[in-house]
Amino acid sequence: MIPYSLEKDVLFRIKKTLNLKKKDNKAFLHEPSFDKKEIKYLNRCVKSTFVSTAGELVKLFEKKIKKLTNSKYVLSLINGTAALHLCLKILGVKNNDEVLVPSITFAGTANAIEMAGATPHFVDSETDSFGIDPIKLETYLKKTTKRKNNYLINKKTNKRITALIVVHVFGHPAKIDNILKISKKFKIPVIEDAAECIGSYYKKRHLGTFSDIGILSFNGNKTITTGGGGALLTNNKKLYEYANLLSNGAKKFHKWEYIHSEPGYNYKMPAINAALGLGQLEKLKKFLKKKRNLYKKYEKNFKNFEQAKILKEPKKSKSNYWLQALILKKKYYSKKNKILALTNNENIFTRPIWKPLHLLKHFKKNPMMNLKNAEEIYNRVINLPSGSKFIK
Repeated sequence: MIPYSLEKDVLFRIKKTLNLKKKDNKAFLHEPSFDKKEIKYLNRCVKSTFVSTAGELVKLFEKKIKKLTNSKYVLSLINGTAALHLCLKILGVKNNDEVLVPSITFAGTANAIEMAGATPHFVDSETDSFGIDPIKLETYLKKTTKRKNNYLINKKTNKRITALIVVHVFGHPAKIDNILKISKKFKIPVIEDAAECIGSYYKKRHLGTFSDIGILSFNGNKTITTGGGGALLTNNKKLYEYANLLSNGAKKFHKWEYIHSEPGYNYKMPAINAALGLGQLEKLKKFLKKKRNLYKKYEKNFKNFEQAKILKEPKKSKSNYWLQALILKKKYYSKKNKILALTNNENIFTRPIWKPLHLLKHFKKNPMMNLKNAEEIYNRVINLPSGSKFIK
């Protein structure tokens, strides 16, 4: 009798879900899908000669994102990290400030804090939604902070804590209601990192729009892509106007003179990227439907699998299911790397969740709370191929 192999069982169930029959069939984690719609807009962009940051296509792309997210103001930018950096700058984060950020997130979130001259201060996440744990956060802030001169101060470092970044992981909402209550109580502005969340809703409201300011990403591996790109979302006119100014080199309008009010950034999205995004937006509903159906297929094929489960959207939400995730039970954490090795050797490009940032060499001395949950999440999560192409 052939002994049971957990990793081979997982491989079989993934192949069944993706309908992969030949070994040379590659299943990437999340690859983009293009057709004539993108070519139509790209041709229009090239013919206009406005391929950089000016022209009608950037404005049209922003208009469509406004409608989709129900945001008053949208600023399209070169990537999600730049969008986060801009959020921090316009909220007044200064050198040597601290910014609260989950350890479970892509490195770009913390990098944006470093770019703003501040220090990432790591907080823990929930083991179910992978978003910030609001109970642990409130308890921690009560013990470790004080108010001085109208700022929240870290008692240990004596530095200001001037922002809190909430990350909605894999397109699923963090417990944003509870987090906003904590934000109000401790008077910390919230930035929503909804980089993975185009087309994701909580209580029928698009993620990234619950706080004063949020961001989206349109990187090549996202639900829709502009090749490289991001967006800043806000309903606050003053924040939008300042972000718009800084993103264009802080250049004030003049018909011919170059007048800059302060140091700024070259963060505007080029029209050629917006053109790609416009074609993608026309197919967003189709992508979302396919990705939801892919979740249902994974859930069906892992239904009687006692060793792990497929991550499901929280209640009152409608997720885009950007990345499908297999959650191992504690008894089987040791199998994670074996599953990753076997599937990747079979050209099925599964991935672990990001390594918790506090475990990276350059962040080990940063301020942080107890991050037990973050380390547990890292031990139990495997991301599965999630592209819309796997559903016809």
